[in-house]
Amino acid sequence: DAMRIPCPFCGERDSSEFVCRGEAGPARPDTSVPGTQDALYDYLYLRNNPAGPTREHWYHAYGCRRWMVVDRDTRTHEIFAAHLVQEAKS
Repeated sequence: DAMRIPCPFCGERDSSEFVCRGEAGPARPDTSVPGTQDALYDYLYLRNNPAGPTREHWYHAYGCRRWMVVDRDTRTHEIFAAHLVQEAKS
């Protein structure tokens, strides 16, 4: 069975309509601040790959073209919640 993602705008859709960006937690370092090259490298290339519950950014590329935060279990692909990014920040 394919993973189904409940898009808050379009409703439940097949995961093939989406692109996963990865963890929703890390913040991009401000590259205008001197000495942030190591932090930028870590942000771009050194990510966690948790086995279990996680928060991820997903983009609905073949739908509403909106970004969302999806809470899911990486072992079972069970989805606990999905919110548009602007709603998840508030």
